[in-house]
Amino acid sequence: MPVVVNEIFHSIQGESSFMGLPCVFVRLTGCNLRCVWCDTEYAFEEGRPMELDEVLAAVEAYGCPLVEITGGEPLAQAGIHPLMTALCDRGRTVLLETGGSIDISGVDSRVRRIVDIKCPGSGMEKRNHWPNLEALRATDEVKFVVADRADFEWAAEVIRRHDLAARCTVLLSPVFGVQSPDALAGWILEEQLPVRFQLQMHKFIWDPVRRGV
Repeated sequence: MPVVVNEIFHSIQGESSFMGLPCVFVRLTGCNLRCVWCDTEYAFEEGRPMELDEVLAAVEAYGCPLVEITGGEPLAQAGIHPLMTALCDRGRTVLLETGGSIDISGVDSRVRRIVDIKCPGSGMEKRNHWPNLEALRATDEVKFVVADRADFEWAAEVIRRHDLAARCTVLLSPVFGVQSPDALAGWILEEQLPVRFQLQMHKFIWDPVRRGV
């Protein structure tokens, strides 16, 4: 089953608990959300259809054991499921970066799912698929991208209400260029929130608007 691919590239993983590791990224085309701070709008439309074997060959050419499927919203394409399964079958550690608006329960159990829970500042809060929280495993991660103090307070309430830190790794990151990292770090410490603070490392290594990093 083909998938529409925006880009495939080898870079340093800039987020999640895998931050800092070499990683092959498969960015799929298309997204059902329109976050106000989106940094990959070019993936909404740009891309070309690729057969499964073609994607696998492109990934394997890099010889890297860590692969992330991202977007856009990768779960919007049915072909992602055989792709993730094939990558797992080939011994890759597979990460799925999803916007959290689509059911994750059908994803191959070997895949590590990184679920973005949309805060109010994204403009997409109402699109969160809340049953996803019940499907989380210990190997999964949830991410909150925080635009301001109101977003932080909202995220803290969700984390506590659903006991997310007991389910999996919880990540909080500032919207790049909008929310100051030091303020967010301070709020986490003040509230004694059991989360992992993160920055988008790749945006500090390379030009933040550059593609393929």
